Amino acid sequence: MPLLEVKIPPMGESIASGILAKWHVADGAIVKKDQPLFELETDKITSEGTAAAAGKISLKAAAGAEVKIGAVVATIDSDAAAGTSEPKSTAPAPAAAKEATQSPAVRRLAAETNVDPANVSGTGKAGRVTKGDMLAAADKPEAASASEPKPSAAPAPAAKAAVPAPAGERQTRRKMSPLRAKIAQRLVSAQHEAAMLTTFNEVDMSAVMALRAKYQDDFVKKHGLKLGFMSFFTKAVVHALREVPGVNAQIDGDSIVQNHYYDIGMAVSTEKGLMVPVIRGCDTLGMSDIEKAIGDVAKRAREGKITLDDLNGGVFTITNGGIFGSMLSTPIINPPQSAILGLHAINERPVAVNGQVVIRPMMYLALSYDHRLVDGREAVTFLVKVKQAIEDPARLIIGI
Repeated sequence: MPLLEVKIPPMGESIASGILAKWHVADGAIVKKDQPLFELETDKITSEGTAAAAGKISLKAAAGAEVKIGAVVATIDSDAAAGTSEPKSTAPAPAAAKEATQSPAVRRLAAETNVDPANVSGTGKAGRVTKGDMLAAADKPEAASASEPKPSAAPAPAAKAAVPAPAGERQTRRKMSPLRAKIAQRLVSAQHEAAMLTTFNEVDMSAVMALRAKYQDDFVKKHGLKLGFMSFFTKAVVHALREVPGVNAQIDGDSIVQNHYYDIGMAVSTEKGLMVPVIRGCDTLGMSDIEKAIGDVAKRAREGKITLDDLNGGVFTITNGGIFGSMLSTPIINPPQSAILGLHAINERPVAVNGQVVIRPMMYLALSYDHRLVDGREAVTFLVKVKQAIEDPARLIIGI
């Protein structure tokens, strides 16, 4: 039977190549059908390639290489898997696997302290040994390497003087990923091409927090997930876009394109960079539907399973820096959209209410917008509509 070619699959009309970021299998390994083989990074998404058949794989391209769509990056000899009920495991021995995943800092500390990383319990991702684990192990009396047992009568060795790190380990250099490069390009272009301005307001979160506390248990029982703040803000944004349609528009050359739909982008931070998957038809979705959709796209974004269709067609973006503790920011527009809403941390602050100073959970809101299309009056009105809807959620029900 001829060898099966493993090719870089089509990723969309606008993508001609990508970076073969990582191989998940070793050259000569026996792979299973549908087993993930490699990770491909493009300027829009990161995706995985899988095996179309079981067999022995021969790699034809190195990790880190730029490869064109349709390029053959490996071959699979399916005859090598014939007659075997279960493919051989290609996983390295536990000790070898642990050693292969050690960082340069861990290896350097192992050499300096004689602590064997194989004998250290890792607290990092997937049980990896971190620099902190090594330092903690080195401080313990029993930290001597198991491979170099000491006679019981031997005196304790003198502590080694700190050895300066070699210059080569003080910095590392890697090529910027296509996704990160594209993000950088789009952010700079947005600032150069739009007359961007940011307006601010603050919102009292008391009403929404009380509503969540009152109905959270019932919501979880009925829908199987928690009621978060993002669904309230999504509904508030849809309400404000309806009240101020000028924000729901975009510039195309010398034309203004007015949108009559409400597909809202949700900024998601991933290890590869910021992605903005889109929740479709937010005007027709209930709170539980929005929460489910947000959870789904966030999970797929972090797992590298977002598609181009997930990223296209949004009319407005919400970004929540508050989950990282941000107090205030000026978010950058996601072209070709004309505005973006930035949410921030909720902090208790003294505010004046009816002549009295009270403590309330307050959040700063920031609306960045393209001043070529959106006037200041429209931007301020939009932000006020969002504020009113959050401070009095009943407005979302009766549409005022």
